Amino acid sequence: MRLLVYFMRGLSALLLSAGFLGIVSLLLPVAHAQSAAANAILQTTTVDVNKLLAAGIAFGLAAAGAGYGVGQAGAAAIAAVVEKPEVRTTALLFVVLAEAIAIYGIVMAILIFGQA
Repeated sequence: MRLLVYFMRGLSALLLSAGFLGIVSLLLPVAHAQSAAANAILQTTTVDVNKLLAAGIAFGLAAAGAGYGVGQAGAAAIAAVVEKPEVRTTALLFVVLAEAIAIYGIVMAILIFGQA
């Protein structure tokens, strides 16, 4: 039982770090563009930089929220299933709903990248 709770908390920490890395990996090209040669800076438009920043924030915060939600809902779901096994499907539903937040974040990042 405790092992499953620790596993779910570890999974939430993994998703939180993935969200942080998503933000950082999308901000690195912005920092690189600002420190590159003068002609490369002039070619990089403000719109492109803002799109990278917006997509990074959208996906990073969504992944962080999903990681926290999955960790909390997963720990509560495991505790509920141990006490009453017939609520397994209902408990799993809340974990899936928390994970859907990350999918919405990916969709928003793709939509932001796709804008002309």
